[in-house]
Amino acid sequence: MGLWNQLPALIGVVVGALGSYAVATLTERSRWRRARAERWDEKRFHTYASYATTLKDQLRVAQRIAAARGFADVTDPLDPAEGLAQLAEAESRRAAEWESVLLVGDAESIGAARAWHEAVWNVELYARGLRDGAAGWADAVKQVSHARDTFYACARRDLGIAGPPPPSGNWPRTWQHPGLDRGGA
Repeated sequence: MGLWNQLPALIGVVVGALGSYAVATLTERSRWRRARAERWDEKRFHTYASYATTLKDQLRVAQRIAAARGFADVTDPLDPAEGLAQLAEAESRRAAEWESVLLVGDAESIGAARAWHEAVWNVELYARGLRDGAAGWADAVKQVSHARDTFYACARRDLGIAGPPPPSGNWPRTWQHPGLDRGGA
């Protein structure tokens, strides 16, 4: 009879233990998923930032070479003979960083990153002397600026950064051209 009297208490202990185990397991699983998501968010942030920095370095070398070729809105000209070697190195660094973007980026950010580096390649054609013309140069530089803004908007969305994107970095800036309208820049 003693066992029958203790059976409800024993069942209560077993049910309590199972409930405790289930809650602890679910809590630990949730904690692990949250930590994993935070690690990937951090990895994506560093990947996007590193790629952007590398691509901007490549663009800067191309712009400096283009300045030596007489294109407007760029200072600090770089002799093409010296610059083309730097441009090749910058492209190699960009290509290596690109692989990380492909691994951790979402589809929209990858597409925006691709459009940005293709716009930089277009600027490089002017730096390499394969294209000429001031109007084409100005359009190429504007395209790079627009592609950069799009990349940052997509990357911010992927990273869950709330709020509007930063103001556009439209280039060339209106202050560089006294005759241009100063509004909206």
